[in-house]
Amino acid sequence: MKKTKIALVQMESLVGKRQLNLEKIEYYVKESYKNKVDIICFPEAAIDGYSKEVYPAENEEVLELQKLFNTWARDYSITILVGFIEGNSTDKPYISYLIATPDGKIDFYRKSHLGKSEIEHFSSGNELPVFKTPTSTIGIQICWETHFPEISRVMALKGVDIIFTPFASPVRTGDRRDIWLKYLPARAYDNTVFIAACNLIGINGKGTTYGGGLMVLDPKGNLIKEDFNEEESILFVELDPELINNIRRQDNNSMKFRYYMNHRRPELYREIGK
Repeated sequence: MKKTKIALVQMESLVGKRQLNLEKIEYYVKESYKNKVDIICFPEAAIDGYSKEVYPAENEEVLELQKLFNTWARDYSITILVGFIEGNSTDKPYISYLIATPDGKIDFYRKSHLGKSEIEHFSSGNELPVFKTPTSTIGIQICWETHFPEISRVMALKGVDIIFTPFASPVRTGDRRDIWLKYLPARAYDNTVFIAACNLIGINGKGTTYGGGLMVLDPKGNLIKEDFNEEESILFVELDPELINNIRRQDNNSMKFRYYMNHRRPELYREIGK
């Protein structure tokens, strides 16, 4: 991993107001460019607003989004991670992420683990890909998915340096900071990865209020930076790769830099796959 500057956004995204949401997204991309950011991550369904009353982007609209974010990624030399609702010609839509890198490449991640209230309205993705950026290898886990430690482990085994965890968590689910601090540090520590979390904020136009929140943790589970100011905002964080690189080089016998994953015994973990 190289030194990587990231930006996390907490923003209000209105359902059915895609163009308005895109204008706000472009503003934050430009702000990130001014701050020499390598990767910017927006919350779950930032383009479309999160709601069970979905307005999915169909094939032509997805192509338009690809072109738009491809242009922004190249013009501003930034990797953009942005959530939207993707139409599915054979079934219910996906909760998806578009990943645009400065070299013109476009990738997608589709939420693979759906919450109880989502299964009726959305389709599940069936892959856990990781993505190469100019400075690091990254993974994406969307909201509910962060409660499944196996996803983080699989991504770590595939070599991710940073796991971005975008949320659409409403106020009614509880204090987001308190909840995140219960388990996101474990995801970081157990897998020797940076964790970067962001959440929708404000009202989605359908009556649901989101609590916001931004948080970044280092590969030892320590809090680097956070923002829970209850307002739309962007958080800039420079990630120093020295710790993660020291651990993964495996040339230091200190327990402080022990890479525990090299001491796993997968033959004992068969029950996990059942």
